Amino acid sequence: MRVLGEWDRRLFTRVAAARVPGADPALRRLSRSADHGRLWLGTAAGLALVGGRAPRRAALRGLGSLAIASLTVNTVVKWSTRRPRPLLEHVPSIRHLKRQPHTTSFPSGHSASAAAFATGVALESAGYGALVAPFAAAVAFSRVYVGVHYPADVLAGMAIGVAAAALTCRWWPPRPALPAREPPPPPAPALPGGEGLVVFVNTPAGTGAPGTPLSPVERLRGLLPRAELVERGPDDDFAALLERAVDRAVERAGAARGALGVCGGDGSVNAAARAATGRGLALAVFPGGTLNHFAQDVGVRDVEDTAVAVGRGEAVAVDLGVARSGAGHEVRFLNTFSIGLYPELVRMREHLEQRMGKWPAAAVALVRVLRTATPVELSVNGHRRRLWLLFAGNGRYEPQGFAPAYRPRLDDGLIDLRLIDGEHRLARTRVIVSALAGTLGRSRVYGAEAVPWVELADLDGTDTLAYDGEVAPAPTGLRLEKERRTLVVYRPSVQRNEPARHPRPAAATARRRRHERGRRLPADGGPSACG
Repeated sequence: MRVLGEWDRRLFTRVAAARVPGADPALRRLSRSADHGRLWLGTAAGLALVGGRAPRRAALRGLGSLAIASLTVNTVVKWSTRRPRPLLEHVPSIRHLKRQPHTTSFPSGHSASAAAFATGVALESAGYGALVAPFAAAVAFSRVYVGVHYPADVLAGMAIGVAAAALTCRWWPPRPALPAREPPPPPAPALPGGEGLVVFVNTPAGTGAPGTPLSPVERLRGLLPRAELVERGPDDDFAALLERAVDRAVERAGAARGALGVCGGDGSVNAAARAATGRGLALAVFPGGTLNHFAQDVGVRDVEDTAVAVGRGEAVAVDLGVARSGAGHEVRFLNTFSIGLYPELVRMREHLEQRMGKWPAAAVALVRVLRTATPVELSVNGHRRRLWLLFAGNGRYEPQGFAPAYRPRLDDGLIDLRLIDGEHRLARTRVIVSALAGTLGRSRVYGAEAVPWVELADLDGTDTLAYDGEVAPAPTGLRLEKERRTLVVYRPSVQRNEPARHPRPAAATARRRRHERGRRLPADGGPSACG
């Protein structure tokens, strides 16, 4: 340690003796601007004003990482080391800060905050991270240059900052920039200019794209001038207009080439997908709702992506989940199916996440919903259960836990079944504590497995079931499985501004494999009902 300390002091002296033209006033002002995180708070506000999901998530993760790093440095590490600040005798007076810090030197809190914020932003967006990183590095260097920290203080602070940003991934895993992996492309008609495409536009489902004054109808007419648009107004009948659009699409497909399009939220997409599957039509999904979960998983970020795919005839095959009752009633779902408190949990989380980020919003929503909820009694694959929540995803979702966010694949042929048990002692408290600690996936009250089908019975005490944001009356029994026919959805084969392809992190793959090894299916091939 003595050798390292001597090296540290020598390096500090060399930096103090260095002369960088024009850097003295600039680095001094930059160093002061980062006091109390002001520089990073302003940067986060700028990212939020840019608009769009990626910069907003980058700002939230950056601030969350900064908060963890600052708390760690200022309440734990500094008070346990008590290293004095460097002497300023070798530092030119023009670099001196007007107000010298009075806290201990090791580690550098400014460097920790800078590294935490920059790493947090980069985890959500490599582009925005590349813009922030030079400023973070300059702040870290400035702390040595103005004489308030030794180089080791700065390096330790940066290490703490990077670790703090990585820690946020435990509760709030970053969403991959790439769409779900797909099988070989299915045949879909190429419709240049939208020729043969009939688009059902559910105007009440959402608003125009951020940053554009154009309505969804105006954008579609500009991108696909030959397409036929069937627009629903606030007082129009949804089912009747959708049926009209489907009939027109079938006519145009029979005459030459044709397809069905839908512009709306997940509920509108679900209804159009059911119709397209039943009539053998390819589906063009134009994001027009508030959250557009399905469009994001497919890899369609905006209407321009879909317009490009329609013109080129590029598409992917997608599984469709179905819940069948013994009376012949069927409910199809593209995203999720649930019983219990999950619909209310999602509604409250989505209301809060615009202000505090997905994981904090999910935690707050879980506490609020569980406070007044009562468990649901039903049978899952012949086992009588008392559950707070039953979640079934159309394909395996990531991450594990109570806030699934995205799907690596859309054609795996599996149902992602997740249960939160209400029978264990102190089950409500254990769910909340496990969720806040990020250990719900290993809790005894939580069960999950990927299965080909699920049998639900004895639903007499369940009034409703939820699917893709819609609600329906619950029958006495259901079987969840995959529809035999796949849905063909337009999606460009090469994403616009697509980043380099990165494999799934090894740690995530290892966790998934360990999780599945512990939850094998029985020898007969049926699911184990998570315990």
